[in-house]
Amino acid sequence: MRLIGLVVAVALSVVAPLGAEAQPTGKVHTVGLLSPPPGAYVPAFEEGLRELGYVRGSNIFFETRSPGTRAELLPGAVADLLRLNVEVIVTGPNRFIDAAKEATTSVPIVMVYGSDPVGRGYISSLARPGGNITGLTWEASPEIFGKHVEFLTEVSPRLSRIAGIVDPSSPLVSYRKEAEDAAKRRGITLQYVEVGAESDIPKAFSTIVGGRAGAVMIFGSPYLWGLRAQIASLAKKNALPTIYTYREGPDAGGLMSYGTSLTDNWRRAAVYVDKILKGAKPADLPVAQPTKFELVINLKTAKALGLTIPQALLLRADQVIE
Repeated sequence: MRLIGLVVAVALSVVAPLGAEAQPTGKVHTVGLLSPPPGAYVPAFEEGLRELGYVRGSNIFFETRSPGTRAELLPGAVADLLRLNVEVIVTGPNRFIDAAKEATTSVPIVMVYGSDPVGRGYISSLARPGGNITGLTWEASPEIFGKHVEFLTEVSPRLSRIAGIVDPSSPLVSYRKEAEDAAKRRGITLQYVEVGAESDIPKAFSTIVGGRAGAVMIFGSPYLWGLRAQIASLAKKNALPTIYTYREGPDAGGLMSYGTSLTDNWRRAAVYVDKILKGAKPADLPVAQPTKFELVINLKTAKALGLTIPQALLLRADQVIE
């Protein structure tokens, strides 16, 4: 559960041992951080940099811009970072990568969690990115959505219908298929409900309840990440267990999450920054896929829903919120 070997083989040399190379020179570096928001993950990024010899405020400085989910603020945020002559921009998810890509073809961009980077035109291939973008992907395999179905059936064995909340701007076709196949194997109907704005949430739950769904899967997207608390609140109000792709879901009151460890991705992003600051070109640094996935369970929410989480599932969890 803790580690799944889904990383591209050629990328291993990029992210392996953090302290393996010579320490940084005495030059003071400036790195731009662009994320919605990066605050919770910056300590992991700093830790990765410290292991490589960088100390924030001493030989490396951060310029941080966090426009949240307000897409109209992104061009200005990126322009600010470029005016400050940052040496590299660390960013993610896709909406933020898009803004950085649109603004510069020369300043290196490190993706912390890019989704479908080849399909989106960020890179030519995982092994040889080309251009000025490299880093880490958000997804490693659609199989995590099959796991979502599995975990929901473990906590609700009589489950016959699952509602999938999706962002219409993030189709994630392969992920939907994996979830559908997993549901079909278990005789479960999977129903999709679109949420493209906060005002869509009450209507979505009216559809979910009217369709007699017994649980809710939240298909990850930056916008749905920002609506996690509202979704969790209405799910609890309607006595529906939820599973997210990000741990902030159960932190906000959802039942469970299973997916990429964004903390781990931020820590590994430090390796890319180090290599670039030492002269490596993003075009030559293979893009890595996630290697760490985490299962988080909120027992307080389980109790509120009247659910008993099987002991076997609790033992598999990376974190249990009590």
